[in-house]
Amino acid sequence: MKIGITYDLRDDYLAAGYSEEETAEFDRLSTIDAIDGALRELGLITDRIGNLHALVQRLARGDRWNLVFNIAEGLRGIGRESQVPALLDAYGIPYTFSDPLVTALTLHKGLCKQVVRALGIPTPDFFVAENEAQLREITLPGPLFLKPVAEGTGKGITPQSKVRNRDELLNVGRELLARFNQPVLVETFLPGREFTVGILGTGPEARAVGVMEIHLNAQAESDVYSYVNKEYCEERVEYTPADDPVAREAARIALQAWTGLGCRDAGRVDLRADAAGMPQFMEVNPLAGLHPEHSDLPILCRFAGISYRELIGHIVQSAWKRVLNSHWAGRLETWGEMHTDSCPVT
Repeated sequence: MKIGITYDLRDDYLAAGYSEEETAEFDRLSTIDAIDGALRELGLITDRIGNLHALVQRLARGDRWNLVFNIAEGLRGIGRESQVPALLDAYGIPYTFSDPLVTALTLHKGLCKQVVRALGIPTPDFFVAENEAQLREITLPGPLFLKPVAEGTGKGITPQSKVRNRDELLNVGRELLARFNQPVLVETFLPGREFTVGILGTGPEARAVGVMEIHLNAQAESDVYSYVNKEYCEERVEYTPADDPVAREAARIALQAWTGLGCRDAGRVDLRADAAGMPQFMEVNPLAGLHPEHSDLPILCRFAGISYRELIGHIVQSAWKRVLNSHWAGRLETWGEMHTDSCPVT
């Protein structure tokens, strides 16, 4: 089975002049090496494709794959995480993780929270401000929390993101609007415990593999799981498995959000408790980081006794099962590759 790997390599963008923060969501070579190595250990033939532009060139050249392991984040636009999945859909090539609709919806935190709320899932009150005039319209009681509506890895999040009055709201909001050139999500600040929940699987087969609590130590920026805290998590953050009643409720809410939104194969859901101690949905990451030591999902899996190779195998199995139940199955036969009723990963 030939499996391509699509990704945005951080070093490529740094060499092109982009900043550390601009490239924060992209993967380091060590992550690609780890994924590639795990896939080969599982008996798969791998082909490193690279980013969207490399994929376009390879497709135009006539290259095809039985499955693409896609972790490409994309560079531009609210729908940047959807670009590679949409292109693969157009060519009828199956891939891991969520489809273009889900990746676009979940990247826009405001639209995602609207859907989550419609599903009956608890999430803090919020407002999406597209300009300064809309910032002035906000009447939510403080303290509030501000962040760009479509960024990840803590980009745009600092201790100043927690605002206590209107002047702070306007100052921080204006700065984020100008700096990221996108709307700002303004939501009620949640003062309680912070969790991330690892999910494996799709639809009714999805399961929460574990809950991890995030503790900021004395060296960390206070109150917020910020960009800086995430970048230097080894020195600033302690991660511990959690299995008390509140953590189990967080897992239940996370799984409800995951399946309700239609996320696939593997990822993470982030939650934080309100003043009453009840977990609230914050956001979902359908393209979770996969560095074997640094990223939250592999850490969660280690806590649950799931090795890195097993994690990658679960992802491929989940995607391949979807392939065998879809219109892609016949196309795989026409490429002359082995096609069975079981996943080639064991």
